[in-house]
Amino acid sequence: MDNNEPNQNSPTSHYLVKEHSQVNSTQNPILAQNADKAERKLKLRWILAISCLPLFGIYAAFGIAPQTLTGTIATASVVEEIAMPNTDAIANAAEPNFWYKEHVRSDDTLNSVLSRLNIRNRDAIDYIRNDSVASEIASALKPGHEIEAQTDRDGNLASLEYQLDSDQFINIKQTATGYEANKAIHQLEKRPILKSAEIKSSLFGATDDANIPDHIAIQIAEMFESEIDFHTDLRRGDHLNVIYEGSYDQGELLNTGDVLAAEFVNNGKTYRAVGYRDDANEMHYYTPEGLSLHKSFLRSPLEFTRISSGFSLGRFHPILQRMRAHKGVDMAAPTGTRIKASGDAVVDFVGQKGGYGNVIMLKHANGVSTVYGHLSRFAAGLHRGEKVAQGDIIGFVGMTGLATGPHLHYEFLLNGEHRDPMTVALPKANPITASNKAQFDSVSNQLTAQLRLLGTSNIAALD
Repeated sequence: MDNNEPNQNSPTSHYLVKEHSQVNSTQNPILAQNADKAERKLKLRWILAISCLPLFGIYAAFGIAPQTLTGTIATASVVEEIAMPNTDAIANAAEPNFWYKEHVRSDDTLNSVLSRLNIRNRDAIDYIRNDSVASEIASALKPGHEIEAQTDRDGNLASLEYQLDSDQFINIKQTATGYEANKAIHQLEKRPILKSAEIKSSLFGATDDANIPDHIAIQIAEMFESEIDFHTDLRRGDHLNVIYEGSYDQGELLNTGDVLAAEFVNNGKTYRAVGYRDDANEMHYYTPEGLSLHKSFLRSPLEFTRISSGFSLGRFHPILQRMRAHKGVDMAAPTGTRIKASGDAVVDFVGQKGGYGNVIMLKHANGVSTVYGHLSRFAAGLHRGEKVAQGDIIGFVGMTGLATGPHLHYEFLLNGEHRDPMTVALPKANPITASNKAQFDSVSNQLTAQLRLLGTSNIAALD
C-alpha cells in the first residue's frame, strides 16, 4: 500500500468521505430542479406550436385563393331628378318662437310684465295699451294670475294669454292684418285638494309649510273660532287636516276655493267641520252630525284685537274725570281698521251723537241691538234703513267724540238693557234643515271618511 494513499480507517479518510457525501447531497436537488425547468420549457414549446397551426392554415388559404375578378361585372348609370326644397319655407321654419310664462307679482305694472315676457315690438305694446279688449289687462293685473306669451328671437309678439278671472282669459294673436284680441271661457276641472299640517309655532306657519293658501287658513280659524283661540290655545304637535276646492285648467291648478271639510286636533281634542252649500250656493259649516258652527253674532267686530277697557257699571272716565258706567267694551286698534257688523241687521242710526262721535246703531232680530262708536268714517253709502249681513264692513276705527286714542267702543243691548259683549250668551244658528238632512248626511259621510284617511295615514298632500 502506497504511503501517500489515505487510510480509510483513519480519521482523515472518514472526513473526506463525509465531505464528498455532503457535496453530492447538495448537487442532487439542483440537478433535479434544472431537469424540471427543461421539461416545462419543452411543454410550452409544444403548446405554442399547436396553437399556431390554425393561423398557418388561414394564411395558406389566403395564399392559394384565386384572385377575384371585378372587371366582368356590368355597370350602369342612373339619372334621377330631385326637387330642390323651398329655401324661403326653410328660412321661415328656421325662425324659432319662444314661450314665456309668468305670474303677476304684487308690484307689477303692464310694462314690467311685458318686459319679463320679452315683448319688445312697439306695435304689439301699443295694441295692448289701446285696444278695447286687450287694454283690460293693464287694469286687471292681480297678483298670482297667470300670463304667457309667444315671441320670436327679436321680441315680436306672436300670441298672448292672460287669466282675467278664475275661468275667463284674454287672448291676443298676430294675424296677417295685425293683432286681434278676444275673451274666452275655459272649462275648469274642479277637484278636491287634501292637505295635512302640523303646528310648530303658529297656524300660518304650519299652513305655509304645507303650501296651504292663506285664505284657507283664515277659513279654518273662522270655522273653529268658537272652540279654539288660535292666539293662545295652540300647542306644538297640534295638527290639522283640510279638504278644499281646486280649479284646474289642463291639469294646472289655477285657483282655490272654499274649504269643503276640516279637522283640527288641539291639545288632544278633535274638532271637525263639514261644508254644505244652501239653495243660494252659499257655503255654511256644520258638525258632521249637522249642528251649525255659525253663531248669530260675532264675539268681536274686529279681528286680532285686545280689550283696552272692559264692561263696567262704575269706571273713572279719563276725560270727564268722574265715575261713570261703561256699558260696553273698548277695542284698541289703529285708525282705519275695518269694523264688521256683528250680525244680520238693519241700520237704525248712522251719524254723530255726543260722546260717541261718529256712531252706528244696528237693530237685530229678537230684541238685540249693537252700537259702534268713535269711528273715523263710515262705509260708503251706509244709510238708515239699509240691511247689512254679518261680517259686512260698516265703518272704520277712529277717535271721534270723547276718546283719548283710536279704538272701537262696542255695546250689546238685549231688549234695551246693556250686556257685556264678551260674556253674553250668543245664540247659535239653526241646524241643517230636515229637507236637506239626507243629502247633507251623504256629503258629510264622504268628507268625514276622507278626513279620517288623512288622519290615519302619512299622506301629507293629495292634489
